[in-house]
Amino acid sequence: AQYLGIMAVEDNNLQVLNALDLAKTQLYHFTAIIIAGMGFFTDAYDLFSISLVTKLLGRLYYTKPDLLKPGTLPPVVAASVTGVALVGTLAGQLFFGWLGDKMGRKKVYGMTLVLMVVCSVASGLSFGNTPKSVMTTLCFFRFWLGFGIGGDYPLSATIMSEYANKKTRGAFIAAVFAMQGFGILFSGIVALATAGGFDHAYKAPTFAENAALSTVPQADYIWRIILMFGSLPAALTYYWRMKMPETARYTALVAKDAKRAAQDMGRVLQVEIESDEAKVEQISRDETNQFGLFSWEFVRRHGLHLFGTCSTWFLLDIAFYSQNLFQKDVFSAVGWIPKAPTMNAVQEVYKIARAQTLIALCSTVPGYWFTVAFIDIIGRFAIQLMGFFFMTVFMFAIAIPYHHWTLEANRIGFIVMYSFTFFFANFGPNATTFVVPAEIFPARLRSTCHGISAAAGKAGAIVGAYGFLYAAQSKDPTKTDAGYPTGIGIKNSLIVLGCINALGMLCTFCV
Repeated sequence: AQYLGIMAVEDNNLQVLNALDLAKTQLYHFTAIIIAGMGFFTDAYDLFSISLVTKLLGRLYYTKPDLLKPGTLPPVVAASVTGVALVGTLAGQLFFGWLGDKMGRKKVYGMTLVLMVVCSVASGLSFGNTPKSVMTTLCFFRFWLGFGIGGDYPLSATIMSEYANKKTRGAFIAAVFAMQGFGILFSGIVALATAGGFDHAYKAPTFAENAALSTVPQADYIWRIILMFGSLPAALTYYWRMKMPETARYTALVAKDAKRAAQDMGRVLQVEIESDEAKVEQISRDETNQFGLFSWEFVRRHGLHLFGTCSTWFLLDIAFYSQNLFQKDVFSAVGWIPKAPTMNAVQEVYKIARAQTLIALCSTVPGYWFTVAFIDIIGRFAIQLMGFFFMTVFMFAIAIPYHHWTLEANRIGFIVMYSFTFFFANFGPNATTFVVPAEIFPARLRSTCHGISAAAGKAGAIVGAYGFLYAAQSKDPTKTDAGYPTGIGIKNSLIVLGCINALGMLCTFCV
């Protein structure tokens, strides 16, 4: 009720906005979900597909003839390949979030999409004949890919919140974000199909049988195909994105063009709407609606909200990205993915993709859609609090008796418990941290504030991506990956993630 109240006060009963708020759920709502959601489908595909191919990159470019085990990416390279897109995403969220409030949601939306398509293709075409040149160009293009993805966060959320009606606004915004689950699932399916096809076409021995022949030269195409495939869904939705009219809240309240807003939404809703130009002029003259982002009035009204949305998203993404980007390492540690020397390079991609696809299918995707179903019934706050609570419980449940779960007889139990942490991340804060900033800030600052909140989340993702990579290394120097210093081990890393989830539960009370 408080979110809807804030939007209602700001709208000042403009007829065009009342028409949107009270509109029955109809075809254009679902069209908007698909169009905005395909951006998130692509975002998730591009961000998480890299975790499917990092082991392959290590085998292709860093295997040496005298090594007793397959090559792995050096620490700096591994951190850069995984994390550089997140750095770009953070920068893109801040820049495009601000630009969306200045130029309009629709114009900036098109820019981000073009950037994503071009850089997704370019990532797969990373050129050079040395490991350094290939990894450098890959990181360069993945940074700009992340920059485009960053713009999609505030713009998709803002567009959907400003198109939706009051009754189902939360569900519609959550449905856009839920497309991320399908993106993660699709990346696994593409990797399974690609690796399965290449393994059938180019038979190779395992690394233990013949190290030199275990990585066929054609395997270099696999990671390129997987990364480039992310451009396809984004390109297919470009036309429909550009056909969507600008949102009425931006046109009326920010651009001050009541007539255009009424025309656009009248066409969408297929009803006649008065333009309310006098009311728009009145709103524009009202000094209480003129405070800026860097003002005491904003701090008084929304300072605690912004702190709450930023802190919860930051803490959530430390845990969420650590779990997603490095689940293959966790699964390898408990033996669910076989040891690298027992597979050839293509088989390893297949086994990693299979594990991540099963987790996405059984816990990640259902978690998102539970949020869609219940967010307008039990509310944002309750779902977020519940999600953080159960993430904490299940993380401690697998971390504290960690040795018990590594025993072969108990591995299925570990996978089930680990899956529940994904389920409650998505039926919880991973969805609500996206929804809330799209609702509680004024229209002229909404995209900017959502971008700031999302950037805080990506700062957490960067901490998770770089931190877990080093922290999860064994405390025994003889058991660390090549080139890595000793860490605190997977058990202690999972305990730290559990504490972070508990802190996120406390910060939820700020929203």
